Amino acid sequence: MTATALIVAAGRGSRAGGEKPKQYHRLGGKPLLRHSIDAFLAHGAIARVMVVIHPSDMEDYRAATKGLENETRLLPPCLGGAARQDSVRLGLEALAHDPPSVVLIHDAARPFLRQDRIDALLDMLKQAPGAILAIPVVDTLKQDGQGFAHGSVDRQGLWRAQTPQAFHFNDILAAHRQNAGLALTDDAAVAEHAGLGVRLVPGSEENFKVTEPADFVRAERQVLMQLADIRIGQGFDVHAFSDQPGRKLMIGGIEIAHDHGLAGHSDADVALHALTDAILGALADGDIGQHFPPSDARWKNADSAAFLRHAADKIVARNGIIAHCDITIICEAPKIGPHREAIRARIASILGIAVDRVSVKATTTEKLGFTGRREGIAAQAMATIRLPA
Repeated sequence: MTATALIVAAGRGSRAGGEKPKQYHRLGGKPLLRHSIDAFLAHGAIARVMVVIHPSDMEDYRAATKGLENETRLLPPCLGGAARQDSVRLGLEALAHDPPSVVLIHDAARPFLRQDRIDALLDMLKQAPGAILAIPVVDTLKQDGQGFAHGSVDRQGLWRAQTPQAFHFNDILAAHRQNAGLALTDDAAVAEHAGLGVRLVPGSEENFKVTEPADFVRAERQVLMQLADIRIGQGFDVHAFSDQPGRKLMIGGIEIAHDHGLAGHSDADVALHALTDAILGALADGDIGQHFPPSDARWKNADSAAFLRHAADKIVARNGIIAHCDITIICEAPKIGPHREAIRARIASILGIAVDRVSVKATTTEKLGFTGRREGIAAQAMATIRLPA
């Protein structure tokens, strides 16, 4: 039995707020959508994964799947339609040229899918046309009478549906074709309308759908509970001023006007080098010189943002997050204060974290030592990361 996961990520998610659709909001250091993709790719029975996206979201999708370019199980995305039901049908049609035995249809906004729930759905499909994750309703249900409680609804036998919803592929494709244009609430409703039996499989409360801004707060808490291995790394770097005419001064990922740049094999960004070493130190993964040796011509005059991004990607690969970083730049000149916020914003962008997780400070050595003599610039950095226990 070959299984394919179809992740629906074509909605706009306006209730969650923000400039981007919610599926591209960052949760625990990576986009919400990436959590769902990773969950399916981690399961041995899932042969392929396809994401249905909005036509305007290709750039965001590429960013969300960075690092998976060589993952052959992740198929190219399919463009969705006006409504969720249309998007699912278009995704199924895209899979029809090489159909799987079964398909698991999942909402991108449910980032906490457990591996054992995938197992349970696949097992249920051995005896039923369809199966969905669901949770029994335990709260008392009230009817709304213009803002007042107006009678109770019998909750006996009521369940809250979740995703994934799993089906034999040919059956659900036929059902979607048959019911195209109808405003049905989920794929189970499409299957039921076509006369297919759909079994209930116990879901989990942690598999909730991120919809409102408060849901992101809850989701962040859930991520942090899973990341109990807290580590701190430190880094230090120093570069002398260069006598090379026209050498740019790069500090913290931005160019700062000054009469001298810093000498180094790369762009000699002392702040990014220190922070890169701090992150690698927290990972116990060597230092910047091991990953980007100055003897390698590829890194001649290289943008140090690539070094920092490499370190950050290593944390993402281990399903961790950068909780906080703190950089101190040590020099007599130039003045760092006027550029502090631009540096913070640039580092946050490189790391893919919020600006309020980046601290940038500057100090002098009271004219003592090489920095006091204006011979160069030093930087030290600390990075706090969280990894799965």
